[in-house]
Amino acid sequence: MSLPITAKINKIGHLEIGGCDTVSLAAEYGTPLYVVDEATIRSKVKAYTSALKTHYPNSQIIFASKALSVVGVLKVIAEEGAGFDVSSAGELLTAIKAGAEPEKIYFHGNNKSRDEVQRALDSGVGRIVVDSMDELEMLDEVTKETGIKAKILLRINPGIEAHTHAYIKTGQTDSKFGIQKNRVMEAVMMAVKMRNIEFLGLHAHIGSQILKFEGFLAEIDTLMCLAKEISRDLNASVGEINIGGGLGISYTKEKEPDIGRFVKSVSARLKKSAKKLGLAGPKLLIEPGRSIAGQAGITLYSAGNIKDIPKIRKYVSVDGGMGDNIRPALYGAKYSAVVANRMKDTTKEKITIAGRYCESGDILIKDIRLPKISRGDVIAVLCTGAYGYTMANNYNKVPRPAVIMVSEGRANVILRRETIEDMLKNDVI
Repeated sequence: MSLPITAKINKIGHLEIGGCDTVSLAAEYGTPLYVVDEATIRSKVKAYTSALKTHYPNSQIIFASKALSVVGVLKVIAEEGAGFDVSSAGELLTAIKAGAEPEKIYFHGNNKSRDEVQRALDSGVGRIVVDSMDELEMLDEVTKETGIKAKILLRINPGIEAHTHAYIKTGQTDSKFGIQKNRVMEAVMMAVKMRNIEFLGLHAHIGSQILKFEGFLAEIDTLMCLAKEISRDLNASVGEINIGGGLGISYTKEKEPDIGRFVKSVSARLKKSAKKLGLAGPKLLIEPGRSIAGQAGITLYSAGNIKDIPKIRKYVSVDGGMGDNIRPALYGAKYSAVVANRMKDTTKEKITIAGRYCESGDILIKDIRLPKISRGDVIAVLCTGAYGYTMANNYNKVPRPAVIMVSEGRANVILRRETIEDMLKNDVI
């Protein structure tokens, strides 16, 4: 398991992050509560930018904002020089509000609406990542109507099976994402003939929570072979190769991939492939999300009802669950946790942390060993920075939690807690 890099146990045995006592945060701001460590976010972005500068200077790190699309977080990432991967008008406007440079915004999505494409063009985004032939035709129509030129990457389905859960694989042949390899040449021919479309390169993404590098290396080989075909047969240039994101983190006992080693490996492969195929080295784009935001975040809960079923299981219910972290219920994601107000307690018992929602599948962590918990204890579930808040929902009409950013002893609300009134404001009688 991984804690934020500033985590420590303070003098009174409480978990402290960013110089802030998490038990005090829970008391002041309420629970459930998302806590994000600014130092960890900055450290992860710096790890990518430093490694890229060393191993492949012609490159750009692009944060996959779907992992944690909050203005306060994106502002920190923008300050570190990163670009942003957005896949909706909402994510686009969030990045712009955070101060992102439009030229560094890459607009994704497998079913973009005309309105979203128009917004992206009007905002001056750097690239539109085209996901299908239909989209390419629609984009051409919009550019003709507006006179605004579009710089594009074509998203390719590379036919690569990543070693991860089926729900977070994206590069296998049977996928809703990307243009099939056997239609890439047709798509490029279409793009280069379009007056207001500028074809710049290829994009692929093979999945998420990937712990080994082999899939990425195979992806690079596939994209570069396509680049060679495009250069040879169509006399068109592939100036950019975007390998997407997907690098995993340690949620429980996994060995976490080293960002520096990852960047060194993919950079070496891209150089080798370009040399072998007689191509100029393209610009390398990488779109990490989880590996930047995941470790930086924790979620604080208050323990409530405790139900001990003899010889079967002991349930400890908390005041959140699948409404603020749907991943365990959605695809069996595993997490670790600590008791934030008793970090020095060495006694252990096996419990199951259950959510408050009306679903039997609302279990955050099954069969974890923690100190004996009492009502009111503060439980911190770790590594929830990615896809916790952004996948939150209002099931059972429960408001979504606040997001707090901590740094050097200061805690700032960067997203206020939703209220019942907020949820009901769009209801019409």
